[in-house]
Order: sequence, then structure tokens, then C-alpha cells
Amino acid sequence: MSRARAILGGFLLFLFVFALTAERPFSSNLSYYYDILINIGINVILAVSLNLVNGYTGQFSLGHAGFMAVGAYAAGSWTVHLDPVLTNFLAGSNGVLTFALKPFPFLQPFALPTVFADNLDLLIATLFGGFLAALAGLAVGIPSLRLRGDYLAIVTLGFGEIIRTLILNIDFLGAARGMSVPGRYTNTFWTFGIAAVAIYIVLGLVNSTYGRGFLTVRDDEVAAEAMGINTTKYKVIAFVVGAFFAGTAGSLFAHYTGFLTPEGFNFFKSVDVVVMVILGGMGSTVGVILAATLLTILPELLRALAHTDFVPGFQKAFEGVIPIHLPPLQGLLENRLILYSLLLIIMMLTRPQGLFGDLAGSRKRVASAASKQPVASSPSK
Repeated sequence: MSRARAILGGFLLFLFVFALTAERPFSSNLSYYYDILINIGINVILAVSLNLVNGYTGQFSLGHAGFMAVGAYAAGSWTVHLDPVLTNFLAGSNGVLTFALKPFPFLQPFALPTVFADNLDLLIATLFGGFLAALAGLAVGIPSLRLRGDYLAIVTLGFGEIIRTLILNIDFLGAARGMSVPGRYTNTFWTFGIAAVAIYIVLGLVNSTYGRGFLTVRDDEVAAEAMGINTTKYKVIAFVVGAFFAGTAGSLFAHYTGFLTPEGFNFFKSVDVVVMVILGGMGSTVGVILAATLLTILPELLRALAHTDFVPGFQKAFEGVIPIHLPPLQGLLENRLILYSLLLIIMMLTRPQGLFGDLAGSRKRVASAASKQPVASSPSK
């Protein structure tokens, strides 16, 4: 794990240097690509956290958007109501940091008190949102995780819809009008830093001696109970940890978009995250990360392709060679979700285990085949 800590520390240092030097020109000059990059990071957090539940523990949750909503609205409420107090205390005209930096007038152009206050607010709001989401995961997990399979999926689906309906009817959270979140504090450092921490914790958990219980529950829950393993405890822990990181992703989303609506956390959002886990491979962290990246970029690529002249020209040339009339492919691409769904169906038919869902088994088969190869005998003298 020392090597993993070194990699994590080096990656966080790289993100910190990038945030200080290159993020502002990148976000201002390439705002569209910056938006895609932030969404990739948020989706990686969601997919990796759900992979702990669905992939490593073998459960089937459809309520991840509900945990994300809890984190988003909790963090947004913190920023709306408590951020002004914290900012005034640290960076106001008589703030602590403002007073402390008065002997250093050359630092005033950098606005260090404000920058520090904004980042501290995002950190506290994100931890607050993750904590409340973890409590929601615990509240759902304790009574419902004695269920299995489809029954558990139905319960988690109901939880997600309950959260969305509650938000729709709570005026304090904006109800159907939505909630405005002041301060777009989310940046690459926090987004990919939290994603790296989520990956580190999930992999460290499942690869530890204690974490082998998650894999035991996934492989055979009845046998695990027969051996004295408390399967409900492992499932609750997986739900709590997964819900915490879903809540942090919700906080990052809230502080990036600046506006929240209940419809942004509906059933289809949960399905999107489930598809990332299934497409990447259940229990494969690398595959889930690549799938989250691919499924974030793919709709944008299809959107760009739909507004080019390549598709109509290709269709006209194809119909000139083969005398058949095709439906308008341009319209198919403009409704990119149809093609997006077709690509997913083809992927599931050709490789149902996901992109990297059987890497461990492939390595074992290669090693077994190599060990069975006959050793060449030395030539006789």
C-alpha cells in the first residue's frame, strides 16, 4: 500500500500544480472541453462507488442518484446559508486571514483569503454532503439489505424516488423551482482528487484481509453465512461507503453547475451509473473508470457528428453505389440517445462481462496454459 500512497500523493501534487498554473486559462479558453473533463471526474466517482456495491459485493442498487441528490442538496444548503458566515470570518474586511496578511501587501493581488475561504467552504460542504448521504445509506441499508437480488433493487429504486419526491415538496430546498448554489468552486483538483481518493479507498478496502468479506458475499452469500461471516454487515458497509462518495459527487456537481433540480437525480441518472458499472465490468475498477470516461464523451461525440456534413455525404454516396434507400441517418444522430442505446446493446451482446470484467480469469487461464506447455528437452549428446 505504500506504493499506492506514493502514487496517490504524486497525483494530488500534480493536480495541485495544474490548478495553480494551467486551470484558469484551460477553463476560460476551452470551456466546453473543461466541462466534459469535470463531468468525467464526477461520473468516475459515482461509478467507482457503485462498483463497490454492485461489483465487489454482488448487490444490485438502483438508488445511487438518491444518494447523490442528498449530497448535492445538503452541500448546496450549507453553501447558501453558512458560507457567507465562514467567508466573512476568514476573508472579510476584518477577517482573520485578511488581518494576518496585512503585513504582506505584495500578496494582496492574489486574494489569498478569498481563495482559501472558497476552497475551505467546498471541502466542508462536500464532507457534510457525503456524511448525510452516508447516513441515508445506513438508513436504507440496515432494514433492507437482508433482501437480495431484484427485491433489493426495487427497494433502492423506491428510496431514490422517495428522495426526489421529498425534495419536490420541501420549500427550504427550492422544491420544484430548484436551488441556486452560489460560488462555482468545483475545479479539477477537487474533482479528480476526490476521484483518486475514492479509487484508493475502494481498492484498499476490497484487497485488504478484512475486505475479502465483500468478495465472499458476492461469490456465495449462503456459504459466507455458513462460515460465520456477517453478510448484512458487509453489505451495509458497502452501501455506506458507496453512498458517502455518491454524496461527494453530488456536492461537486452542485458547486459546478450552480443550480439543482430534482429531475437531475431521477431514475435515469441511476441507470446511467449502473450502465457504467456493467459496461466496464462488475468488480473491475479499471474497466469502470474507462466506461465512465467513454460514456461521458460518447454523447458529445455523437452530438458533434450529428452537425457535420459527413453523414449526409456518406449516405448519398452509399445509396449511389447500392440502390437502396436508407432512413435519414442525420436524424438518427441528432437523436443521439437512440444510437447510444444501440451501441450499448451491441456491447452487451458481444461482450456481456463488460470491457474488463474477466481480466482476472483471463490471467489465470493464460498462466494455466503456460504451465501446461511441455518443457523442451535438451538434445542428447
